[in-house]
Amino acid sequence: MNKTTKKPGKRLSAENIATGKRLLKYIMDLYKYRFIMVFICILLSAVASISVSLSLKYLLDDYIIPLIGQKSPNYTELYRALTVLGCIFLVGVIATFTYTRMMVYIGQGVLKKVRDDMFEHMQTLPIRYFDQNTNGSIMSLYTNDTDTLRQMISQAIPQALMSFFTIVVTFISMLVLSPLLTVLAVLIIGVLISATKAIGANSGKYFIRQQMALADVTGFIEERMNGQRVIKVFNHEEISEKEFDELNDALFECAANANKYANMMGPVIGNIGNLQFVLTAVLGGLLSVTGVGGITIGVIASYLQFTKSFTQPFMQVAQQFNSIVMALAGAERIFKLIDEEPEQDTGSVTLVNAKKDENGTITECTERTGMWAWKKPADENGTVTYTELTGDVRFKDVTFGYDEDKIILHDISLFAKPGQKLAFVGSTGAGKTTITNLINRFYDIQSGEILYDGIDITKIRKDDLRRSLGIVLQDTHLFTGTIKDNIRYGKLNATDEEIYNAAKLAHADQFIQMLPNGYDTLLSGDGEELSQGQRQLLSIARAAVADPPVLILDEATSSIDTRTESIVQKGMDNLMKGRTVFVIAHRLSTIRNSNAIIVLDHGRIIERGDHDDLIRQKGTYYQLYTGKLELS
Repeated sequence: MNKTTKKPGKRLSAENIATGKRLLKYIMDLYKYRFIMVFICILLSAVASISVSLSLKYLLDDYIIPLIGQKSPNYTELYRALTVLGCIFLVGVIATFTYTRMMVYIGQGVLKKVRDDMFEHMQTLPIRYFDQNTNGSIMSLYTNDTDTLRQMISQAIPQALMSFFTIVVTFISMLVLSPLLTVLAVLIIGVLISATKAIGANSGKYFIRQQMALADVTGFIEERMNGQRVIKVFNHEEISEKEFDELNDALFECAANANKYANMMGPVIGNIGNLQFVLTAVLGGLLSVTGVGGITIGVIASYLQFTKSFTQPFMQVAQQFNSIVMALAGAERIFKLIDEEPEQDTGSVTLVNAKKDENGTITECTERTGMWAWKKPADENGTVTYTELTGDVRFKDVTFGYDEDKIILHDISLFAKPGQKLAFVGSTGAGKTTITNLINRFYDIQSGEILYDGIDITKIRKDDLRRSLGIVLQDTHLFTGTIKDNIRYGKLNATDEEIYNAAKLAHADQFIQMLPNGYDTLLSGDGEELSQGQRQLLSIARAAVADPPVLILDEATSSIDTRTESIVQKGMDNLMKGRTVFVIAHRLSTIRNSNAIIVLDHGRIIERGDHDDLIRQKGTYYQLYTGKLELS
């Protein structure tokens, strides 16, 4: 999941065991009684399977051999014994069918719960998490890693339990049949365990690496699919293919080694089982001839049957061990996401609908009045106070860095009074977008203070803070759904009329009406059916329908041509009336009417003033505006 991943070990670690316990808790919390029933059914199936082998001794010694040579044999007892055996076999078949069906249901149910928990928790994570992890690696958690869990829960766990019970019941049966022959079996068990451990450890190691390599390939493909136009424009196909081949070769090596050791398991254990069969037949025959140990033909027949069924579970356990180790590694990455520290929110000030009476007293109300107020929690006297939301934003000596060792903003102080338009100008990396990210509290500052209507934003609940802000980003993001749904994303309870008005305000209505289904046109793939400019217009309409008191426009018109920009600018001016607006723009012509323009350089404010003031100063802004200096 992370860009750096620790090297996996060869065997189950303490982390794997802890992850297994946590996964078992998932199962028991959701399907406790079903899983107990599965446990019982597996035990019945194992006992029934062994009973068939064990019955050979009694069928031969007690029913079949005594009938040999009789002139008028009575088969009644034999038929009765076969009937009992058939019933036992039927119970085993029903038990196997039952636990197999139930484990499929349990497996899918646990996966649904895990995916729900992952997605629910992912919504609470800070922006920093998504900056530090690639989209492909996160997607791999929902696909590759959850699929390994499905295989483990629905297949590996029941087969491993079945194999374990089979080994235990078989060993007890062999010990009951012949303690002498069981001595040989114990020696063979030692060889089987050693072989299984050696081969399984190597196989498991490479299966874990295979999952990690698969996540890398998935992330690479996702990244290249999104950047296909850039690859084509810069003729990057060959280099991209070479990079993919390197990742794919690494995946091939891990997968080939994993399956090499996994496929080696069957022949090795099978041949050890054949050796045990031969040695058991020879030793059993000698003991039977010499009369040592009371070994009969029936005992030898049953015991030989047990030797064949005894090695098979070892091979199954070894094969499922790989799936279990791989799934636990995937589960560890999944739980790592679930355990990520959620975005902290210690704010207590909330945003409420409000109204004023004739005395100017603010009171809270349930209906939307167009007026908002900050509701501060009751003080020690039980008094709740309200502050009208006007959009007064102030930075006081703000210092910030995404990494504490690398400061981006240095002692930033600025203010935007209610209804003012504040523009930021500067080269790439100067800190313009960082300032708007801080207003949203996507990140918290190292020192200083940001005040919103005189309230420290750390005291405002993040959901309420962001609800008071409208933002139009340079990179537009549309979702699968109709155009109407995408605009309504800004205000989920917006009426159709509000959506139409917002689209007209953003000058998006004209092109929407020309689409085959108008506002009901279905978009997919981030709105690839539309031009970049049209997508940006929808993004502006989305902010308009939210009707927030504060707007943040981060290169909002950068993807719109000059002709469209002049049209959109009129709509933007209407949208900005009466609101506090923060604008980031490379096109300086769009910010001439700003109340204040802040010029940034390497995280410091070097100039401030309105357009005319800065032109008179003939500093950096003057040089940018006249073309003597270009933004990088």
